[in-house]
Order: sequence, then structure tokens, then C-alpha cells
Amino acid sequence: QVQLVESGGGSVQSGGSLRLSCAASGSFSSPVIMGWDRQTPGQRRGQIATFTSDGVPTYADSVKGRFTITADSAKNMVFLQMYDLKPDDTAVYYCTMATIGAKYWGRGTQVTVSS
Repeated sequence: QVQLVESGGGSVQSGGSLRLSCAASGSFSSPVIMGWDRQTPGQRRGQIATFTSDGVPTYADSVKGRFTITADSAKNMVFLQMYDLKPDDTAVYYCTMATIGAKYWGRGTQVTVSS
């Protein structure tokens, strides 16, 4: 069983910043790639930040230049620093873990950006 627990969501005004954290626990085998998806009401859940197999951060165009993903492999944690937040960033943010043959999601944390 893999458990992913997100924290750090909340409400901010446009232009503000938030930092999301995710802690992974349970039984999983390497290699794993952690990342972040998000979902807005009525939209499909989509990936916004993750790492390549070489450990290079990669981002959706909508967040590139504003969001930064980092990871602490020793602690099985991943973070998402979000700057210059916009109302369109309002969504539920999900921590993800991809292993060989499976992908896991946390329960999500709400981010609300007001104009």
C-alpha cells in the first residue's frame, strides 16, 4: 500500500505564493517518480509538474516559470513551490507517485486563488 499525504493548500490572493508538501509512505519499490497533478471543477485531472527519469523537473506550460518542484528522496517527500498564483490556478492539487506499472494519487489539497 502506498500512502501520499498532501499539505499546504489554502486560499491566497492573485499574485500570492503557496508551498505544497507531500509525504509518501508504505511499500513501494524503486524507481519511483513523484509529481503533482491538479483538477479544476468540470475538468480532467492533469499533470502539472514531475521529473523525467533522469531527475530533471518538467512542467505543464500553464505553470512553467511560476511553479518549482523539488524532492527529498531520503524522506520520500516532494514539494511544489507556487509563485505568482492566478485565479486559473484554483484547483485540487494531488501528489502523485509513479512506479513501474502503477500510479498513485493522494487525496488532494485545495488551492483557491482570488482575484
